[in-house]
Amino acid sequence: MKHKNGNFSSAFAFVLASVGSAVGLGNIWMFPYRLGQYGGAAFLVPYFFFIVLFGITGLSAEFAIGRKAQTGTLGSYALCWEGKSPIGKAMGWIPLLGSMGIAIGYSIIIGWVLRSLGGSITGALLKEEAAVYFGQATGRLGSFPWHTAVVLITLVLLITGSAGNIEKANKILMPVFFLLFAILAVRVAFLPGASEGYRFLFVPRWELLGRVDTWVMAMGQAFFSLSITGSGMIVYGSYLHKKEDILKSSLLTAGFDTIAALLAALAIMPAVFSFNIEPGAGPSLMFITIPGIFQQMPMGRLFAVIFFLSVAFAGITSLMNMLEAVIESCQHRFNINRKIAVSAACAVCLFVGLFLEEEAKVGSWMDFVTIIIVPFGAVFGAISIYYVLGFDKISEELNTGRKKPLPKWFGFVAKKIYVPLTIIVFILGIIYKGIG
Repeated sequence: MKHKNGNFSSAFAFVLASVGSAVGLGNIWMFPYRLGQYGGAAFLVPYFFFIVLFGITGLSAEFAIGRKAQTGTLGSYALCWEGKSPIGKAMGWIPLLGSMGIAIGYSIIIGWVLRSLGGSITGALLKEEAAVYFGQATGRLGSFPWHTAVVLITLVLLITGSAGNIEKANKILMPVFFLLFAILAVRVAFLPGASEGYRFLFVPRWELLGRVDTWVMAMGQAFFSLSITGSGMIVYGSYLHKKEDILKSSLLTAGFDTIAALLAALAIMPAVFSFNIEPGAGPSLMFITIPGIFQQMPMGRLFAVIFFLSVAFAGITSLMNMLEAVIESCQHRFNINRKIAVSAACAVCLFVGLFLEEEAKVGSWMDFVTIIIVPFGAVFGAISIYYVLGFDKISEELNTGRKKPLPKWFGFVAKKIYVPLTIIVFILGIIYKGIG
C-alpha cells in the first residue's frame, strides 16, 4: 500500500532521511563536550550500549507503528488506542506538539547558523568579536531575515511532495554534511596542540564509569540523539515499503548518527585545545568559541564557511522531519491539501518563533519542550506501542520484510527494559534540568 504522500524508493533512501532527522545540533555542540567531560573513551561504553538498545527497540517501534498504520502521529496513536480509550487517542496530540515546539525553536537557532554562514562568506564574522556578532543576532528580531529564510527554505523543500522531496534533499545534504565535517576533522588534526583534544576525547578515564552522572548523560545523549520523540520517526516509517527490514534500518540509522557525532567531536575539540580555549557546551561553543578559532586559523574564512554550511544542512534536514510530522497529521486528521498543510505549519512555526528570537526566550522555550513535552511524548509512544497495541501486533510489523523472525529476547527487552527506561529518562530530565 502506497502512502498518499509517496514512499521512499529504497531502504538506503529511508536511512538517509532518518539520519537527516536524527543528526542535529545536539550531535554537534553537545556530544563532543559530554564525551570529554564524562570520561573520554570510557563515556563511549555506556553511550554505545544505549544507542544500540534504543535503536533496536525504540527507533524500530516508531518506524513500525508508522508503517503499520500507514500514516503519521495522530493516525498511529488512533490505531494503538482503537476501541480502548478516546483519551488515549487525544493524547496523541502531545508528541505532535513536541515536534512543533522543537521546530519553532530549531528554526530560530538554524537562523543563527545561516547568519553565521553569511558572515563567513562575506568575512564579517571574522572581522569582529565573535560574541558581538552573535549578540546582534540574539536580540529582539535580531535574526528575522535569517530565521524567515530557514522556514522558507524548509517550506520549499516540503511543499511539492513529501517522501520524494525529503529523499532528494537528504541524498544531497547528508553526504555533503559527512564530507564537510570529515574535511574539517582532517584539517584540525594538523593544528599544533591538537593532540590534547584527542586526549580529552579518547583517553579513557575508567573511574568515571563508577559515577551515576556518566551513565545518565550517556543515556540522555543517546536517547535524544536518535530523535525518539513519539512523533517524527513515526511519519518516516509510514513512508517505508513493506519489503524493507525495519530493524536493520534502525541500526543503520543509529550507526550513522553515531558516526556524525564522532566526526563533530573530531572536528571541534582538537581545534578548541589547539587554541587553549576551555571547552564548553551550548550555543557559545558553536557561535562564539568556534568562530574565534577560525579567526586565528590559516584559511579560517574557508573553514568557517565549510563548518556553518554543514551545520545548516544538519539543522534543515532535522527541521524537515519535525514539520513533516505536523504536516502529515494535519493532512490525515483534517483531510486538507498538502500545500495548505505545509503553508500553515510553516506559518505557525515562523509566527510563534518571532516572539522567541531573543536568546533567553528561545532557551527557556527549548528547555520546556525538550525536558517536559518531548520526553513525555516518547514515554506515551513506548507505552502505546508495546503495551496498549501490544507486542504481538507490533512484532508482526517488525517481522515484515525480515528474512529471520525477531529474536526471542526482543519482547522482554522492549517491554521490560526499554519502556521503563523512557520513564526514567523523563524523570531524570526533570531532576537534572535536561540530559539530552
